[in-house]
Amino acid sequence: MGVKHGRDYGDILQDLTKAVSLIPDSYLFFEMDSEDWERMGTEDRLEVHEALAEDLFYGLGTQPSIGVGSAVVIHDADLHRINVLIGEKQMTFVPLI
Repeated sequence: MGVKHGRDYGDILQDLTKAVSLIPDSYLFFEMDSEDWERMGTEDRLEVHEALAEDLFYGLGTQPSIGVGSAVVIHDADLHRINVLIGEKQMTFVPLI
């Protein structure tokens, strides 16, 4: 089902795809190594990030946080957004309403 949202799913997915692309080692989520990632072209990387964004959107509907490489992606139900953090630093967030 994914997380509860009021915005258009397509817009959320687009923003979440951009957000996960900021995670330098996001490829680790799919158990890829850096060499495989480096060999991928821009379009293939975009497809991987879109798939990751979809997985996160639906996964966060059942668990409040998911590790992605060196980052953690957290569903903040109170503020109706998805936060992307590396360590204690917030990289970005995606509004759900």
